[in-house]
Amino acid sequence: MNYKLLLIIIVLSIVVVYGCESYNNQAVKDQDHIIDQDADIVDPLKEQIAQMTIDEKVGQMVMVGLEGYEKDQYSQEMIEKYKVGGFIFFERNIRDAYQTLTLINSLKEANKENAIPLFIAVDEEGGRVTRMPEEFIKLPASRLIGRINNEELCFKIGNVIGEELKSLGFNMNFAPVLDIDSNPANPVIGDRSFSSNEQTVSKLGTATMKGIQTNVISAVKHFPGHGDTSTDSHIGLPVVNCDLERLKSFELVPFASAVENGADMVMVAHILLPEIDEENPATLSKSIITDILRSEMKFDKVVITDDMTMGAITENFDIGDAAVKSIMAGADIILVCHDHEKQVKVLEALKQAAVDGIIPEDELDMHIYRILKLKQKYNLNDEKIESVDVEKINEKIRDILGKDFCALKFL
Repeated sequence: MNYKLLLIIIVLSIVVVYGCESYNNQAVKDQDHIIDQDADIVDPLKEQIAQMTIDEKVGQMVMVGLEGYEKDQYSQEMIEKYKVGGFIFFERNIRDAYQTLTLINSLKEANKENAIPLFIAVDEEGGRVTRMPEEFIKLPASRLIGRINNEELCFKIGNVIGEELKSLGFNMNFAPVLDIDSNPANPVIGDRSFSSNEQTVSKLGTATMKGIQTNVISAVKHFPGHGDTSTDSHIGLPVVNCDLERLKSFELVPFASAVENGADMVMVAHILLPEIDEENPATLSKSIITDILRSEMKFDKVVITDDMTMGAITENFDIGDAAVKSIMAGADIILVCHDHEKQVKVLEALKQAAVDGIIPEDELDMHIYRILKLKQKYNLNDEKIESVDVEKINEKIRDILGKDFCALKFL
């Protein structure tokens, strides 16, 4: 009996071992099949980037301003030769709704030979920072909106600003301002901020961003916080003497909220924070862009600089060197709002840095991927817009102002 029992045990053991081995072999084969399937999945954006020339890649990393009410030889050159990623408009480019629409259409038409559509951007915050044609009803400054302190209202204002911009052909707004109005001596922020309270700025700024995003890209600004400065970065380099702990508990609070709620783009300011980086302003600082914004705050989308022709940069740095340093610090797009020669210098400096390997190819492609991903997300194209219904948008603005702002005169 013992021999028979032993024989049965041996046979059963062989069956179990063989069965498990067969199962494991099949599992390995199935896993290999899954890996093979994953390997076969192609990312169209990566394929597109692999086909791009160095000029096309560098061009996507630069946005420029232009002069006048019509496309000129310089803006044409920026498109044809340098293949820039987009344009920013100022008051000098906007006379009325029809002219603005016509200018934007002409830029899009010129860009049709290029494979990648343009960013067409503007600073439209409301209040004193507005670029919209006179036909549109003006919206109040953020400080006034902050006094009402209503998220739904902020969403509606962001939504109508986005609709207004989109109707003219814009696809990006450098707004809202997420700076906290913490320094009464600040010459550049002031009523552009929602409040001196970080939670109020966080709540209202995020709601406004979401409203804007229903129609166009929103770039929140000015990271890591321009509120506690007493120098205008258009003229000189502001210094903020606070450490990382203070930043995290105050200035960064609104930006953290925006990132957590789906911010697509962050604009970095030309401010020096010597407690964090004693040599480089935020736009050139790896400690601030890569270590804080990207690593600690987990922001993996597009970072753009403030205008590199501002005094904070031009009075202290060579603009070409600064552009390269900014990209190496973690920025994706260099904004050059004025001066054709400076724009060319930035483009050529970036190209040379890419050719020389100072900007490694894999890092260059990573920047381009973020940019193209954003253009894809908002389904950007260079199709013309035939007309704009100003009255339709004004009616929406009247509705917002009539319902929510009549009480402001008592505040």
